[in-house]
Amino acid sequence: MAEALVTTDAGKVVIRNIGLLLSGDIDQPILDADTIVCVNGIITAVGKEKDCDISHADTLIDARQTCVSPGLIDSHVHPVFGDWTPRQNQLGWIESTMNGGVTTMISAGEVHLPGRPKDIVGLKALAITAQRAFDNFRPGGVKVLAGAPVIEQGMVEQDFKDLADAGVTLLGEVGLGSVKAGQEAQMMVAWARKYGIQSTIHTGGPSIPGSGLIDKDVVLEADADIIGHINGGHTSLSEQHVCELCEQSTRGIEIVHNGNEKIAIAAAQAAIQLKCPHRVILGTDGPAGSGVQPLGILRMIALLSSLGNIPPEIVFCFATGNTAKMRNLNCGLIETGRAADFVIMDRAQHTAGRDLLQSLSFGDIPGIGMVIIDGIVRCGRSRNTPPATEVPHIVTGH
Repeated sequence: MAEALVTTDAGKVVIRNIGLLLSGDIDQPILDADTIVCVNGIITAVGKEKDCDISHADTLIDARQTCVSPGLIDSHVHPVFGDWTPRQNQLGWIESTMNGGVTTMISAGEVHLPGRPKDIVGLKALAITAQRAFDNFRPGGVKVLAGAPVIEQGMVEQDFKDLADAGVTLLGEVGLGSVKAGQEAQMMVAWARKYGIQSTIHTGGPSIPGSGLIDKDVVLEADADIIGHINGGHTSLSEQHVCELCEQSTRGIEIVHNGNEKIAIAAAQAAIQLKCPHRVILGTDGPAGSGVQPLGILRMIALLSSLGNIPPEIVFCFATGNTAKMRNLNCGLIETGRAADFVIMDRAQHTAGRDLLQSLSFGDIPGIGMVIIDGIVRCGRSRNTPPATEVPHIVTGH
C-alpha cells in the first residue's frame, strides 16, 4: 500500500495558456502571468509565455484559459495510519480529498487511534511513529504533516525537547487531553515553542469523550500559535467571544468546515475589519463525527466568498499562502523556489457565474480539471467535484 515519496522524477513541467493565476499571496492574490515553469518539483519561472523558457519540457500542459491556484492546504485533519480513518472506518479518504484540490494536510492530533496511549512514553512514541510513517507515505501524493501529540498532565520540558529532537514539529489540539487549564497549557505551549514545535488549541465545546469546553479566557491564557477551529469543532463559543478572540489575540485564526457556519463567517469578517486577513487559515477538522469531506476546503471557500461577501481570490489565500506562511511550508504560493503544487480549475458546468470567481461568489464550487503535486500530475478531471466547463490538456509527457 505504501508508496515512495517521489515515484518518478518530474523533470521539466510547463503550464501555459493560463486564464487566471491565483498566487496564494493575500497582498497580491492575482498574478499578471499566463505561464509557469517547474523543474524537478520546484517552480523556476512565473510570467508571460514570451518571457519564459518553455523549450524541452518533459510535460507541457495547456491550461486552456482555466484557473491555476496553489494546491490547497487543509490546516486541521485527524489522520491515524495510512489512508484509513477508524473514526468513520473509511479507506482512501486522503486520496479522495486530493480530488478536492488538497495537496497538503496538517495533523491536529492522531486522536482517533483506537486505544490511543495517554501515558507520556506512549504518546511520544505515537507522535514519532506518525511523523515517520507519513513522512514515508503520501496517499495520492498528498503531503501529510503528522505526528502531533496530545499533551497530558505530567509532561515536563524534557519531553518537548525529546519530541523535537526526534523530528516532531506539531502539537495536537491542546484540550483534547488532560491539560485544560490555561496556566498549565501556557507553560507547555511555551516549552513547545522553545523547541520549534507549533501548537494549536481546541476552541469551543467538547468534540469527543475526554475533551471539554475550552473558553475564550483559556485560549487567551494558553496563547497557542493557532486558535484551532475558532468557529467550533463542532460547538462554537458565542459570536461575541469569537470576535473578541480575533481582536485580543495575535495568533492564527483557524476556520473549519466541521464547525458553526454562522460563526465561520463572523470570524472571517472580523479579521477583515481588524485588517488582519493574513491570520485566517482554513481546515476541515475531519475525519470526525460529521464524516470525511473531500470537498471541505472548496466548500469553505465558496461559503466565505458567497455568504461572507469576501472576494474569492482573497479566500483562496486563506487556504494556501496564509497557511504556508504561518506553518513555514514551502508550498501554498506561486513564486519561484516554491513546491510545484497546483490545482487547475474552471467554473462548474451550468453554474450561473460567468467565470470561476463569480461562480464562487454565487456559492458554487468549481470543477477541478487537474491536481499536480511536486510537478507530478496526480489526477485529471476530479471524480468528486462537479465537471469543469473546460479542462487542461497534457500536450506532451512521459
